[in-house]
Amino acid sequence: MNVLVLNVGSSTLKFELIGTDAERIEANTDTRLAGGSVERIGGEAVLSLNAKGHGAQRSVAPLRNLAAAVEHVASWLVSEEGDAGIASLAEIEAVGHRVVHGGEDFARSQRIDETVLRALDELVELAPLHNPHNIAGIRAATRVFGPGVPQVAVFDTAFHHSLPEVAFLYGLPYQLYRRYKVRRYGFHGTSHRYVAHRYRQLTGRPREGTRLITLHLGNGASACAILGGDSIDTSMGFTPLEGLVMGTRSGDLDPAILDFVASKEGLTLAQMETLLNKQSGLLGVSGLTPDMRELLKEIEEHDDRRARLAVEVFCYRIRKYLGAYLAVLDGADAIVFAGGIGENAAEIRARVCSGLEWMGITVDPDANASLINGREGRFSKPDSRVELWVIPTDEELLIARDTWRVVTGAPLRY
Repeated sequence: MNVLVLNVGSSTLKFELIGTDAERIEANTDTRLAGGSVERIGGEAVLSLNAKGHGAQRSVAPLRNLAAAVEHVASWLVSEEGDAGIASLAEIEAVGHRVVHGGEDFARSQRIDETVLRALDELVELAPLHNPHNIAGIRAATRVFGPGVPQVAVFDTAFHHSLPEVAFLYGLPYQLYRRYKVRRYGFHGTSHRYVAHRYRQLTGRPREGTRLITLHLGNGASACAILGGDSIDTSMGFTPLEGLVMGTRSGDLDPAILDFVASKEGLTLAQMETLLNKQSGLLGVSGLTPDMRELLKEIEEHDDRRARLAVEVFCYRIRKYLGAYLAVLDGADAIVFAGGIGENAAEIRARVCSGLEWMGITVDPDANASLINGREGRFSKPDSRVELWVIPTDEELLIARDTWRVVTGAPLRY
């Protein structure tokens, strides 16, 4: 089945066309036919399109809205220039969508119909920055491919439905959960789920009893404690703001700070949310950039104090969560790094694991340095009590696989 995977933002569209079926999933030989991105939708859009075996084709095009962007991508996929191996849109047999928030309604990936769309509309208040764009992507795909092509929603929150009450409830009056569903939802679930499955595939460990801590470290960052294939705790909460320090997000803080800073700076609640989501984290501490690569370069070339401080705060917060999740899991079989920083910044991995030798967690420096640019593998020493791994995440692949499973009726694997 050829599955078109769409990941829609406010003015962006990322896509991949993936060929998959039961045998390919089992052998991890799914076929990537094409992929790319469209940015600045609504004006002179910037396109970066990649066909299998070819370099990126960069261009611009006037794309007034998301439907126009999806239509442009679809036309490119069946063109000679696209060279995706399909002759017509009829060969795109399903569309899979990344949907950020499924609330308590969706514990599994779901085939989309009008009932599902109405439920997603009702969930917009829980994810006003993301879900409206995800819904727009679904409607755009329906317009381009027609209602006969099945579409599937794969939710970032779904993997964390296994959190026990003790982990997802906040210390607030219980009626706030009952009335408004104020609780920990967790995000990056598609990434954590993929990485956990891939670890078991690489090591041959059974699902049952395996204890993992997965770290998705990028501009957005989160940690997850996984027991027997189920998420039992995670760092992001009611929104993706909670937890680790991120590129521009603050992560955990005392909520009294909001009123204090707002009164001192004369900021509204909306302005405070912007400050916490867009102006904090690595950017806020360093005063320079949210990009970890640039921060490490500033430290190396100029020994910039605030760049160094931002990196130290980032790594310190991760170590705190590692300690907490080792306690939650009663130890771990492995700690797995994923995401742009987790997959490519060997120095950050070394910093995060520094000082954990007393737990029996020891890094092989040479192995760690070699695991960059998409390489996966183990970088702990042979006698390390807890294995250390780098496993590049692949959310698009998991979305394609889930779409195939939902459309064909095959069991979903979590």
